[in-house]
Amino acid sequence: MKKIVIALLLLLPVKAVMAQKDSLSFDEHNKYIYYDVVVQPGLTADTFQNRMLYFLKVNYPQNKTDKISDPGSISGSGKFLILSGITAVKHVDGAISYTFHIEYKDEKYRYWLTGLVFTPYKVDRYGNSVPEEGLGVELEDGAKKLDKAELNKCLDQSAIYSIQFGHKLREYMVKVSAAPARDNKKKTIDTKNW
Repeated sequence: MKKIVIALLLLLPVKAVMAQKDSLSFDEHNKYIYYDVVVQPGLTADTFQNRMLYFLKVNYPQNKTDKISDPGSISGSGKFLILSGITAVKHVDGAISYTFHIEYKDEKYRYWLTGLVFTPYKVDRYGNSVPEEGLGVELEDGAKKLDKAELNKCLDQSAIYSIQFGHKLREYMVKVSAAPARDNKKKTIDTKNW
């Protein structure tokens, strides 16, 4: 009985990883993409824009957000690190840079993450992990340039990051905006101007 329970506990994480890898798909340009459309009744485009800008400012301050040229969209780029090892001795294997696009209109919005590029890291002479110069590998070409285990790890981490990005975005779109800060200045009465 113990063996059956242990076998089931070991198979559950494998199923979760397989489901995450399936969440990345290919778009019309043959690039990996994580895409989602969310219907949020009762919210206007202005509310979406304010909440999305606040979401990016709070959760992803290191991301570069492009200037808003189209009034119904926000786009930008960012990156996240790929870590390996156990919790006490983790080291950086590389970073994956991506571009994100968020489009919104009344009562619905959509977002996608695409353009995934893996940059391997190396340890310099001081023991710091630094990116290798000029070695950016698009994940679509990863089968040719990366070994299978490293490619699978990159795809899994990209799927996990994309799913977390989506969950956080949904949470911020549901939150009611905070009330504006009140001024604690004392009102002075001017008796000369009446």
